[in-house]
Amino acid sequence: MPANETLLYVVFTLFILLMLAIDLGVFNRKAHTVSLREAIIWSVVWTLLALAFNVGVFLYAGPTTGLEFFTGYLIERALSFDNIFVFVVIFSYFDVPPRYHHRVLFWGVVGALVTRALFIAAGTALISRVEWVLYLFGLILIVSGWKMMTQKGVKVDPDRNIFIRAARTLFPVETGFDSGRFLLVKNGTLYITTLFLVLLTVETTDIVFAVDSIPAVFGVTRDPFIVYSSNIFAILGLRATYFLLAGVMETFEYLSHGLSLILIFIGVKMLLTDIVHIPIITSLIVVAAILVLAVTASLVKARKKRTSAGTRT
Repeated sequence: MPANETLLYVVFTLFILLMLAIDLGVFNRKAHTVSLREAIIWSVVWTLLALAFNVGVFLYAGPTTGLEFFTGYLIERALSFDNIFVFVVIFSYFDVPPRYHHRVLFWGVVGALVTRALFIAAGTALISRVEWVLYLFGLILIVSGWKMMTQKGVKVDPDRNIFIRAARTLFPVETGFDSGRFLLVKNGTLYITTLFLVLLTVETTDIVFAVDSIPAVFGVTRDPFIVYSSNIFAILGLRATYFLLAGVMETFEYLSHGLSLILIFIGVKMLLTDIVHIPIITSLIVVAAILVLAVTASLVKARKKRTSAGTRT
């Protein structure tokens, strides 16, 4: 990697770590239930930072690369909605008090930054050495999109998670949430807590999502830094989006169908890459149109349900 490119990664990563340190060390030093106002503020902050970075990409690298970042960011933000469904299920399964949701998601995001960086590095290395891997990525996206389209509901079973079972085997577990910690030392023995198991479930589940989302961004750009930065900004905005929308996610009934169509579209685009060139602006329009249609259809149906319920009452 050239020295200037390495410096770019280092500076970007240090900036992200600084923002996370401010988030945890200044604004969220104490465990608390995140209010709607706080969620809105942080959602706006992370979105504006991503858009400001996008402007920098436009100015520094040109409009094509700028559109690639924006399209990748839009895809990642859209796919992150599926994470929110899963987070709701995980927190409900373990009955996690709301005041600890932010702590789990914060460290979950930190872990996701590491795992996704490794995935992107591995994907970049594979593509540079074996070009046909892009076709494999395309097939993965099409299969994932079809599974998302046909599956019913979100299923999470931590008891069948191999990492959870291994953790419970290797360490004694301190049940409950009284300590608010992930690890405890009692009488010289290291205990893991229920909160640690929740975090481990979140982390391992995100790995599954990364298998879909990272190839999807490689479908719109081959620039590893654009893949990396768009992924990071989308993940950083995920926590605030969770607190903003967790209570109303059932309203977006057709969103998963829209996400599945996006995955299938990007997968087909990757399979046809040597036959048909689909401009980045076309990809952006298609992705945006699918999202708008999915959200609009969901809101219309939710409104009809409320109207129907009111009529019966």
